[in-house]
Amino acid sequence: MLPTRLIDGYASFLDGRFPRETERYQQLEKDGQRPKTMVIGCCDSRVSPEVIFDVGPGELFVVRNVANLVPPYAPDENYHGTSAALEFAVMALRVSDIVVLGHGRCGGIRAAVSDDAEPLSPGDFIGKWMGMIAPAIEEAGPRGALSMADYLTRLEHASVATSLRNLRTFPCVRILEERGKLKLHGAFFGVATGVLSVLDEATGIFAPVLDRPGKTFSCDAVA
Repeated sequence: MLPTRLIDGYASFLDGRFPRETERYQQLEKDGQRPKTMVIGCCDSRVSPEVIFDVGPGELFVVRNVANLVPPYAPDENYHGTSAALEFAVMALRVSDIVVLGHGRCGGIRAAVSDDAEPLSPGDFIGKWMGMIAPAIEEAGPRGALSMADYLTRLEHASVATSLRNLRTFPCVRILEERGKLKLHGAFFGVATGVLSVLDEATGIFAPVLDRPGKTFSCDAVA
């Protein structure tokens, strides 16, 4: 049996949302999905893109992994889940926008810079995966006088910027962006505040997407 919470949630879905959107689901089954936006997010349970952007079924193509990382282009014989999803989104679905969605208090980012972090298993899959943020750690610079919380925020921002650069190592992404047919975006969600910020790649600054009270963050400015 599924956990009771999931069964109860499904029952609520059948009684509430599904009847309201039955026609939409039927159309999606008939015509297939045609989302215009891909979101690369973290598998952290606190950061659901569908909830943050308040979207319906079929509106977003979402891939989630530990720390919302995009690996560099590597056409080898290994398994590449994120790259496969990216390939499908760009070449089959023809999405027009890709959003790399980072978030505050990311456990993967913290583990990557913790001196006492032990592998969770002999395979150390997380440790190997998080090795991809080495360029972000270099970009973020030394912690210096920053508190650990501020340093982790800086690193979380730098990691989003690194993933955007890695996206451009994929020929299909780079070519379509150069032709103006694909736009890349870096975004950051504050779990406690609900503030969504977007990255200006020219300045390295994350600023709130809405004109509401909130803090402006920079990848390279010392807080």
